[in-house]
Amino acid sequence: MGGRLPDVILARLEVDYLRQLYYRVGERLCVRSWVTRLGTKSFTMRQELLQDDEAAIRLDAVLVVFDMATDASRPLTDEERAYWSRYLVP
Repeated sequence: MGGRLPDVILARLEVDYLRQLYYRVGERLCVRSWVTRLGTKSFTMRQELLQDDEAAIRLDAVLVVFDMATDASRPLTDEERAYWSRYLVP
């Protein structure tokens, strides 16, 4: 990918609020991210926001690889597929 991430657009976002978060001065929360699906022109990424080692928020985002010059979706290249496959946890 030549040191550059592909252009992607957000096609879908689903958020589940699993439990209450608590404000604690100076606390840093952890966000875990991984890819759950690789399609031809899109992929799905899951993220979880953790507090006290428990997921409080979970989201699934469908991202579409997009060619800004032609204003259309396009297939993932082999290089992009290899890159995102490193984060794939079905």
